[in-house]
Amino acid sequence: MKIVVLCGGLSMERNVSITSGTLICKALRELGHRALLVDMFYGLEDVDIPVEELFDRLPELVDAEVGKLEPDLEAVKASRKWRSPSLVGKGVFELCALADVVFLGLHGACGEDGRIQAALELMGIPYTGSGCLGSAIAMDKDLTKQLAAGAGVRTPKWQMVYYDRGDTLMQAMNVGLPCVVKPVDSGSSIGVAIAHDQAELSDALEQNRPLGRVIVEQYIRGREVDVGVLRGQGLPSIEIRPKRGFYDYINKYQAGATVEICPSPIDPAIEAELRRVAVKVHGLLGLKTYSRSDYIVDENGDVYFLEINTLPGMTPTSLMPQEAAAAGIDYKSLCQIIVDDAVKGAKA
Repeated sequence: MKIVVLCGGLSMERNVSITSGTLICKALRELGHRALLVDMFYGLEDVDIPVEELFDRLPELVDAEVGKLEPDLEAVKASRKWRSPSLVGKGVFELCALADVVFLGLHGACGEDGRIQAALELMGIPYTGSGCLGSAIAMDKDLTKQLAAGAGVRTPKWQMVYYDRGDTLMQAMNVGLPCVVKPVDSGSSIGVAIAHDQAELSDALEQNRPLGRVIVEQYIRGREVDVGVLRGQGLPSIEIRPKRGFYDYINKYQAGATVEICPSPIDPAIEAELRRVAVKVHGLLGLKTYSRSDYIVDENGDVYFLEINTLPGMTPTSLMPQEAAAAGIDYKSLCQIIVDDAVKGAKA
């Protein structure tokens, strides 16, 4: 098949996405597909051959890895040659229209928030993962928690803080201390802080002021566990134990920074509950093919749902591929399953 793997874009998870996309594209080529890796933001601005010839002249893939620093998005914008306000680069949609399917290797804004999904749907282009509505809801941690809590899923107490409404430290304190401050609609733990006292909470709120709003969540002490869902079935869970601090951007993507144990060394009854909740939330949001959700298991064995990812990372240290492997599904097979579901859904 002719497949466009979209990665990059203009989000704080850009570097993670490029690494995911590169590995996905490599795996698809090894499976015999004519796969093209395309940065959604830069597009085809450096391509000097007709678009329709690209699938027959596949460029060599360059290895990518996630650095310790978050991307400088202003520098990325300044370096684009095509001076357009569009977040989608030159020729991207033209190329996608020639493909049999688009594999979304994007993360964060413009990738997981439903906008690119909606654009592809309007153009009749098959793509991988969940639809525009489910993606948009899942990207918003507040909406997701409202729906999950309303359906009886246990989740930590939380409070939204809107800076333009004049919300103050007192609103944030409603969940008590310690608490977690995090952006409402981004991932990779960017902007996340754990506040143990009012001073730390005040600092965390101030640092996130440019976002306009944040979610402040009750801190639950316990084991951090993630669960993938693939084709409606829960995968073996993975326990995350950072060697230092919490599971932040560096600990997620730097090899050796975190001990990840899959399957989790956890009581079978708790494992069953984790998978049950993961499948329930996946279905509740109307998600498709695959997702990965985050949990805390406290000292009493109670499971607390935190958030869900509709386009889980596919980097060398990412959790979803490890969980799939524990279920007997290797990386290339996982990519093929995701492609097959997208093609099947387009024909349904």
